[in-house]
Amino acid sequence: MNKVPQDPQALAQACAQAMFARDQASQTLGMQIVKIAPGFARLQMSVSDTMIQGHQSCHGGYIFALADSTFAFACNTYNVVTVASGCSIEYIAPAKLGDVLTATAEEKARKGRTGTYDVRIENQNGQLIALFRGKSYSVRGTLLAEETPA
Repeated sequence: MNKVPQDPQALAQACAQAMFARDQASQTLGMQIVKIAPGFARLQMSVSDTMIQGHQSCHGGYIFALADSTFAFACNTYNVVTVASGCSIEYIAPAKLGDVLTATAEEKARKGRTGTYDVRIENQNGQLIALFRGKSYSVRGTLLAEETPA
């Protein structure tokens, strides 16, 4: 069994790798982790033809999914299983077919079992597409298995 990293950056990266390996939703949508740090995550996703709705722009649910996944990776960087307790999104501009969306989640507050995270979603030109706020709640358990003595 691998030892759980003590360095905060190494721990954040190990947690992200463990989560992503089990995250079929993010993988199926083509999301990729760009950067991870304690309380921080950056993910990218390309807008494919199956994501286009009747107004010829990306369906908001896909943008929400990218923001929600990025939020999840940011709040799970401490090796404590953490889930969403609430979130909201404001759509600013449409994303179009072929756009590469980048979502950046930053921890704004974390105390006890709760946290607040802001996520900014931009296209490949730096145009703001949406703003998301997520509230997290830590539950029991860890992402990485603790090493047990022999």
